[in-house]
Amino acid sequence: MAWINSKLFFTSLMIIVALIGVGVGGTVHKVGDSSGWTMMGVDYQAWASSRTFQVGDSLVFEYNNEFHDVTEVTPHDFELCYSSNPLARYQTGSDTVTLTKPGFQHFICGVPGHCDIGQKLGILVFPVSLGPVAAPVPGPVRSPSSSMSPSPSPLATSPTNAPQYQMGPSPL
Repeated sequence: MAWINSKLFFTSLMIIVALIGVGVGGTVHKVGDSSGWTMMGVDYQAWASSRTFQVGDSLVFEYNNEFHDVTEVTPHDFELCYSSNPLARYQTGSDTVTLTKPGFQHFICGVPGHCDIGQKLGILVFPVSLGPVAAPVPGPVRSPSSSMSPSPSPLATSPTNAPQYQMGPSPL
């Protein structure tokens, strides 16, 4: 009995790990690629537009912390480049932010003037994908036959020159 319980526990644990494990170890995105988090020469919106962000991914901000920081802000504060009411502030010069929930997230440099000249990043974080899901495959369409239908089909009484239509599953 103990062997069956331990086997059931192990199987259940493996299923849970397989389902949850998709979100573990997501993609690491180095913000700004080789340029890092700077106010010179990087279009962060263009950088973000070429990527897909999901829950479990991480953003790595690398910058000179004598001149910059990373401030997570609300959408309103993002538009105004207002850093006085941060949701979070990072100041080490090498900060990793793990994306923990779906939705929009906004980051700016909190040093006055930097956000205004483009040191800001807004991203949309998608829920964890469980991978492609196969659509159901429709079964074969059967043509009417006299052995399968006890009464005559309306198609059987239609004129021979009229178009004949066959009902089947709707396309996906």
